[in-house]
Amino acid sequence: MQKILVSACLLGRRVRYDGGAKTIEDDIIQQWRKDRRLVVFCPEVAGGLPVPRPPAEIENAAGAEAVLAGDARIRTPHGADVTPFFLAGARAALATVRDQRIRIALLKESSPSCGLRRVYDGSFGKTTTPGSGVTAHLLRKHGIAVFTEEEVTAAQAHLESLEQHA
Repeated sequence: MQKILVSACLLGRRVRYDGGAKTIEDDIIQQWRKDRRLVVFCPEVAGGLPVPRPPAEIENAAGAEAVLAGDARIRTPHGADVTPFFLAGARAALATVRDQRIRIALLKESSPSCGLRRVYDGSFGKTTTPGSGVTAHLLRKHGIAVFTEEEVTAAQAHLESLEQHA
């Protein structure tokens, strides 16, 4: 049975920077929970950041690839460099999926860790830009199928495909 790595905040865990969650209610996720498929994970907490914590964004809309290459940083509004925590969390997520042979992740869009298609642009003006967070990018780079909270049905279809071809 395939397991699914899921952003902890999507399942009601209060791990976001502001101490909140972004819980989603979905019948598919409830079934995954019943089937014991879920591996709940917050890369930012796993990387050593506290809850609550200052918000953080990838500087200059540079994107995850630039962060992973060492060409961009993740900073708080006051300029503190929190990049090492985000990198540690992304590596911990990768280690988790490898250890548990996970091939699917459902992550929180717009996060500097978990964003898949959009992240905040580094201005702290609530503006997003196309790009991925470091965890989503690293997982995809290593062959993990990553979906956002808006793509639960697509994740389910991918899960079914994996299990049919196992």
